[in-house]
Amino acid sequence: MTDLPREVRTEAERLTRLARRAVDENEAAAYERDRDERLAAFDYTARVRAEDDTLVLHPAEWLEGDTAQLDRIEDTDRAVEISLSGSGDPAEWESVEQHNTAVVERVREREGAVHAANARAFADFMGNHYAREVETATAAELREFLTEYFPRNAWPSDEQRDAVEQSLEHVYAVTETEMPEFSSARR
Repeated sequence: MTDLPREVRTEAERLTRLARRAVDENEAAAYERDRDERLAAFDYTARVRAEDDTLVLHPAEWLEGDTAQLDRIEDTDRAVEISLSGSGDPAEWESVEQHNTAVVERVREREGAVHAANARAFADFMGNHYAREVETATAAELREFLTEYFPRNAWPSDEQRDAVEQSLEHVYAVTETEMPEFSSARR
């Protein structure tokens, strides 16, 4: 799990949102400086991933200049992704995270570590990108998870990659929810 305390993550999100809303360039820069200084105290850095409007917090050691060095990334759980498109209510996200974590644990108990790891990746995707419970995913979101998020962000083992669709079925089974029909067309 991340080395970054929850309070620091919450404050980084708050300062990023304030910077985005600031009318004055200097005010926005001050918020970003404050955020960056707070993160630097924990050797973390921030960037906003424009394509999905997500604040990404990760260890500064992963970077050389402004470029992430894949050989330096040993544990992706140290990174934090926070959707900036949602309400931004930390209590709402916390509630979703608690629910999704409970689902992951039920998958672990019933189906084992590989399926639980995939369920955790799916929980991170739904929680961080959509601030929603895993079983509320649409067919389009399942496809997005399988084709975009999972291969790029979950760093799956071959065993996880082979089991991911079955893992999603287990997520829906433990939540007693019908899984939307979709064609994965995984790459």
